[in-house]
Amino acid sequence: MVELKERPEPSLARINELIADYEGGKWALIPLLQKMQEEFGYIPPESTRLIAGAVGLFPAQVQGVISFYTQLYTKPQGRNVVRVCRGTACHVRGGKTILKLVKQHLGLEEGETSPDYEYTLETVACIGVCALAPNIVVGTSTYGHMNPKKVAQLFGSRKGEE
Repeated sequence: MVELKERPEPSLARINELIADYEGGKWALIPLLQKMQEEFGYIPPESTRLIAGAVGLFPAQVQGVISFYTQLYTKPQGRNVVRVCRGTACHVRGGKTILKLVKQHLGLEEGETSPDYEYTLETVACIGVCALAPNIVVGTSTYGHMNPKKVAQLFGSRKGEE
């Protein structure tokens, strides 16, 4: 069963605390964006102007970096982002079935977030652990050699909860 992580709601005070740790140069932009997302699950839009001021960039430049990287989000994501691999090795070993089962268990389509912000479902081109195919990542944990039984164990009886 997946262990859920709690995330705080973004507040101006907390945003400013995070920024204070990274002030001083353009080098800090990506680590700051990553820290912000780790804290809140996304980069709050109201933080863009503050981040830009702290690292000496224009807000449009900060937004450009955020929109360039697909792993940076500007809207709330689930506490647990589920990434299902669509790479060749996973596909050949049943990844399509695994994705279908994950969709059923979570009640989500690709790119969707559950109303309770518990899960966000994504697909990725490759997770990089082809020897474990088919595999998925939930948060920072990788699960390999997935099969229908393992998917059911990982997500419990969530399908019947809603």
